[in-house]
Parts: sequence; structure tokens; C-alpha cells
Amino acid sequence: MTTIDWDSAAGSFDDEPDHGLLDPVVRHAWAQRLETWLPRERSEVLDLGCGTGSLALLVAGQGHRVTAVDRSPRMVEQARAKLAGTGTEVLIGDAAAPPVGKQRFDVILARHVVWLLPDPAAVLRHWFGLLRPGGRLVLVEGVWNGVGLSARQLSALLAPFTERVHHEPLSGDRDLWGKDVDDERYALVARAEPPRRHTEVVDVHLILRRGTDVLLARRAGTGYADGLLHAPSGHVEDGEDVREAVIRETAEEIGVALEPGELRTALVMQHRGPGGSPRTGWFFEAAYDPERPPYNREPDKCSELAWFPLDALPDDMVAYCRAGLDGYRTGEHFLIHWHEDGDTVAFEPRGTRRAVPLPAGGARTGRLHHIELWVPDLAAAASGWGWLLGELGHVPYQQWAHGRSWRRGDSYVVIEQSPDLVPGGHERRRPGLNHLAFHVEDRARLDALVARAPEHGWRLLFGDRHPRAGGDGHVAAYLEDTAGYEVELVAGAAPTRPGPPAPAPHTDGWARRRD
Repeated sequence: MTTIDWDSAAGSFDDEPDHGLLDPVVRHAWAQRLETWLPRERSEVLDLGCGTGSLALLVAGQGHRVTAVDRSPRMVEQARAKLAGTGTEVLIGDAAAPPVGKQRFDVILARHVVWLLPDPAAVLRHWFGLLRPGGRLVLVEGVWNGVGLSARQLSALLAPFTERVHHEPLSGDRDLWGKDVDDERYALVARAEPPRRHTEVVDVHLILRRGTDVLLARRAGTGYADGLLHAPSGHVEDGEDVREAVIRETAEEIGVALEPGELRTALVMQHRGPGGSPRTGWFFEAAYDPERPPYNREPDKCSELAWFPLDALPDDMVAYCRAGLDGYRTGEHFLIHWHEDGDTVAFEPRGTRRAVPLPAGGARTGRLHHIELWVPDLAAAASGWGWLLGELGHVPYQQWAHGRSWRRGDSYVVIEQSPDLVPGGHERRRPGLNHLAFHVEDRARLDALVARAPEHGWRLLFGDRHPRAGGDGHVAAYLEDTAGYEVELVAGAAPTRPGPPAPAPHTDGWARRRD
């Protein structure tokens, strides 16, 4: 509206019950609200877009010193008459840039003004600059017949300047308006305190791997997500780093004392629960050690521990934990999982997926993408390779009629019985693939794999020279499956030579030479 419009409206402005406050019931309703919005002690109040001064009169009557501003000379004329004798100063001026010089106020009051401003964000910034530290901005706004500002919109405009905003719905109080209303009307009381630096709780989670299985705990008696499965987890305490925290939580919850060298960083996820605050979660991977079996050390918080296949996780899980394990299984390292307020804490199989993978940095050119082995018997190969790759930290990735794959990070291994396979078995001494080599953490882990390998269709090559078949400075095991494919498991550091020397022929009927 223009100034002329407001001037022409001044004569009838007070006819509206909430403008003139002539009805004692309406006047009392506004006085009660103002008492809760304004400081109890005597304060300096700036009433912007004051109209005929009805609210300013109530504020002055509650003992505050008021400065009122309106751009309409006729409105100001009526306000001065109404406020005579109260000590209120009434000024002609634009509410967007009130003519108050360097004066500062404890409260700025504006009713049905912000929605008319051409640049409300800039004006709000100026208004906060007129407040003393700790002062408050009291804004009464609404949406009428499709025009105005909703509380959500105005809250978003205030967010850059303050974190303390009180929202008070007003539509349901007919005494304020002298009638029933069905549109959105509200007050926002914002404190002049700059937003605090953002902080987040940091939590840690353990992915304890037993081959292709992962350990989960069922929550009980905690007050949050009880009855749902979750990885062993907890919060980082003051003075801890994330690795120290997951070691402590693992010992407290499942009785396993991990060494720092046993942990691998699996995934980092920023997550938010329904209606909650953001958190950052670190997921760590560790291998199951049969010499240190996990057990439930916190029965008051956990009703059971159980192993589940990583590629067939149960549905009754905490949603963000399920998303973290699904991301880990597919080789993701960074995720955002942001619940909407209407979401459930529990994973919903047919619900909206909230996980957003974030690609890692670094040059991708030259990295190994995948290795594909064509095999004569998919079932036998999947059994043996699935066990071995699972023990080596690979996770099931893809499955189709003729093949399977297992992934670790950005790379994966494919086993396929292709329909295009030509007759003839694999012979590693012919031109082509000789063997695949994988790191193994240490000698103890190597020995454990070698001991269990025959149960899964693998046999040890060069047994008379194990584990030095690759040379005195190279600790490794050479395994062969029933189809003749060979893997080398290297313990500790990488070899210093391109490959092992040729061992002597064996005398067990299937001896090979390394070329």
C-alpha cells in the first residue's frame, strides 16, 4: 500500500476490533499477550508501523517507554492524540528505516508489517542492529486470503540472526480478533543473540565381522529405539578421539578388548533422527577373533547379541544403522542420512531411502575397477570364493543367474559361469591369469585362514616350503581351489620383489612349478 492509501484508511482503521481495541475483551486479550512477550522490567520499546497507536498505548500502560513510528501522517496524528500524556514519542517515518538515529531499544514491536516489506531480510538485519544485546523482536504476522508470511517463512528469514525464536499461534484465540478466524495468525518472539557455533554429538559404531556375518545388538531399556537391532555403539566422551571411543564402547558393551591396530575406518555418516539434532557417526570395522568371543555385558540395555548375514540384514533395525551397513556393504565411505520429522526411527523396507552417498576425492584414473573370473561351476566357486573373500573383508555386492560379486571399496571381484564359456579348464601356467594376491593383516590371521581353507574347497600349495614359498623375506600362503584358481595371501608388508622364485616340484601328484 502507498502512504495515500494508509492516510485514506486512517479514519476507519480503528473500526476493526484488533486495530482499535475498543472492545474490553479484545483489549484485555492483547494486553495479556504483550505482558508475556515484553520484559517485566521497564524497557525501551520501538513500535514500528504503529497505526493509530492502540498497541503502543497498551505497552505504555504496562510501564514501558515507547517510541512509535508510522509513515502515514494521519495515522501519526491519531496516535499522538491517543498517546497524549503517556510520554510516548510518535514519529513519522518508514518502518524499514525508522528515524531513531543511534538510539538502541530493548524491544522492537511490529504487527502486520513484515509481509509488506519489499526486502524483509535486509530490514530484519537493520532491526536487529537497533536492538541492545539480549533484546527481543516481537513480530505479529499471518496469512490472509492467500497473502502474507507464514510462520515457516518468517522463521527462515530470522534464522541467520538468532537461534532463539518462540512461535506462538494466535488463530485459535477469538478474543484477539473479536471473531473466529480460520487462517494462520501467529507471533514470533526472537532474541537478539547471534547463532551459536554449530556443534554435534559424535558417535561411534563397530562393524564386527565374522566372515560375511556382522554382529548386531537388540536395544532394551534405553528409552530410544528399544526392541530394534543396532551395531555396538556409543558416544565420544570429552577428551577421547573416535578410535579410543569405539575401543571403550566395544569393551563395555560386548566384552572384547580391541587393539588400535585391529580397527579399520569403514564409513563416516552425518545423520539426523526424526525431530532430532544432527550427529556425526564413525563406523569402524574389526574382525571376529574366536579366542575373544563377544558377549552381552550390558543386559540392562541389550536383550540379545546375534550374527546376521551382511547381504541379508534384518528389517527390525534402527534406520540409520541399517543405511550405514548397506552403504558399507556396497563400498561407500561417506553418507548423509537425514530423517524427515515424520519418518520412523525403525527401518522401513518400503519407506523412502534417506541415505545420500558422498563420493570420495582423489584421482580415479588408474584404480582397479574389478576382476572377473570365469569358472566352470558357479556353485562350487561361489562357496569357496565367497568364504575367502568374506574373510578378507569383501562384502557381497551383486548376484545374478550366472554370477556373483564381492566388493571392497571401489573395486570388486566377479565369479561368473558365463553362457559363453568355452570348453577346457583353467590352467594357471598357460598365458593369462596366474593368480590373485591379497594382503592379510599378520601371521596369526594367515595361519587361521590356512587352517580353515580346506573346509571351503581350498588346498595349500607348496606345503613343504610354507609360509616361505615366496622366499625367505616373504611370508605368504598359496591356495588353490578345485577349479585350479590360485590365490596368494601375503602377511604383513608387501614383497620387495616382483614375485616369488620358482619352488622345487612337489611329489604329491599335483605338483606345479611357478613360472
